[in-house]
Amino acid sequence: MELRLLVTFEKVATVLSFTQAAAELSYAQSSVTGQIRTLESSLGVELFDRLGSRIRLTEAGERLLPYARQIIELTEEARTAVTEPEEPSGTLTVGTMESLTSYRLPPLLEYFHHRHPGVRLALRTTIGDETRQALRQGTYDVGFLMEEETEHPGLECSVLAVEPLALVAAPGHALSGSPVTTAALTDQPLLATEPGCAYRDLFERELRSFGDVEFREFGTIEATKRAAAAGLGIALLPEVTVAAELAEGSLVRLDWEPPFTLRTQLAWRAGKRLPAHARLFAEQARRLVAEQDGPG
Repeated sequence: MELRLLVTFEKVATVLSFTQAAAELSYAQSSVTGQIRTLESSLGVELFDRLGSRIRLTEAGERLLPYARQIIELTEEARTAVTEPEEPSGTLTVGTMESLTSYRLPPLLEYFHHRHPGVRLALRTTIGDETRQALRQGTYDVGFLMEEETEHPGLECSVLAVEPLALVAAPGHALSGSPVTTAALTDQPLLATEPGCAYRDLFERELRSFGDVEFREFGTIEATKRAAAAGLGIALLPEVTVAAELAEGSLVRLDWEPPFTLRTQLAWRAGKRLPAHARLFAEQARRLVAEQDGPG
């Protein structure tokens, strides 16, 4: 089994498309098809079922895939071990989300810009399942998650911080100034970001146990905050995203504690040895988040 054939197989198995794999590998489609046939011939098995314009892995292909990934990653690790420069460099594709990009990552981005200009950070905004899938497929090198669970199949995770949440409304809201029950929230206009965001989905699940609820969606955190400050309703958002508004008084925090806990995590594909610039990114992410959440 030649390495180049395994690389092609892994790419086709990941994207499940000969055409897309050829484009990403900069091959002609006929070359990709030929390499897969050569590999199948050498192994004496079919690795893909051809279903018209679609393909899927056979059982043999499913068994080969984790070995192919291990071989590719070990090869990359060996190459890195003998060629890795003293100064970390390279492109790092990072899955992130609006709340972290705007409110937690600027010090990390500034650190790499000034201290390690050879590391090129490519940020990709996705959330939840999209980020996890991109990490498993190798589309992202590392990704930030803000989830209740800390174990994710096929991924390794480092918990960076517990992410406090705040239920906010405009000053003078009828529910401000006294403890708020979950049942009382179901009668209020509710504002939210897009579905798929963990804190929005968990909030909705909690409220639905007390009755029917409907959210007015504003898409982004900034739009949701502005709507809440304008008196259009109440919103549950990460505390770090509303700290400035709470301090200046354009929003007030309602006395309601979420019955769930979110943790900001950095994740990568299980079994993957992170290169030097990715390990540095993970180390600095842990340090800077800890500093943000530390005393003072």
